[in-house]
Amino acid sequence: MAVLARVSGLLEPLRHFVKTKPVWGTCAGAIMLSQMVEGTKKGGQEILGGISTTIARNGWGSQVESFEADLNVVGLRNSEKPFKGVVLGLTPGPDDAPIQVIARLHTSLLPQSLSSLDENDPKTIVALRQGRHFLTTFHPELTQDHRFHEYFVKECVFPAAT
Repeated sequence: MAVLARVSGLLEPLRHFVKTKPVWGTCAGAIMLSQMVEGTKKGGQEILGGISTTIARNGWGSQVESFEADLNVVGLRNSEKPFKGVVLGLTPGPDDAPIQVIARLHTSLLPQSLSSLDENDPKTIVALRQGRHFLTTFHPELTQDHRFHEYFVKECVFPAAT
């Protein structure tokens, strides 16, 4: 995604867009929306920035190790109903800036290699927000549940329009 943005001349316009508009990054978009990336491919990783977080690419597994998990998310409509997320191996970790954690993966669902983590470890975060920017390390668009889309519009887009 970053290579295509660079060769097509879109990287700088996208960086400007991120500075002025609400943006939601999932998967590769979550990587690009982060300030720093750990575990990059050889040669590094182009990023847009936007959220003061460091994300670990394949932080606890590759994409083929993705799985579905019920997520309890405060702030979604009908939040008592879990959201079934298709969880990837990205792990964001908030830096020093104010970040609102929207959802965490329950520690019982983490890969065996991370089973010793406690529930507040940054590696359990699967959704976070900073101002108008939103980051998810799972694919809400792969489900029939549109509550995350509603949340993004209500909490990030509408406030930016006023």
